[in-house]
Amino acid sequence: MKVSNIKDIDKFFEVVDSCKGKVELVTGEGDRLNLKSKLSQYVSLANIFSNGEIPELEIVAYEKEDIDKIMSYMING
Repeated sequence: MKVSNIKDIDKFFEVVDSCKGKVELVTGEGDRLNLKSKLSQYVSLANIFSNGEIPELEIVAYEKEDIDKIMSYMING
């Protein structure tokens, strides 16, 4: 799924950390980074963070409840 305009990075990663299954960031090169890993979170922030928000990410979540949780965050903040 594509997510965009993430303004509260800390809250976004709190939602990711609360997911039960794997949540991955798909890079422009097609690599997949485990977003539940703190190291991957820092690497992804360093690579794509600009102007106080993340404009768009492609993430993959494998559990339906995790997808619902991320979608709820994106809709409700």
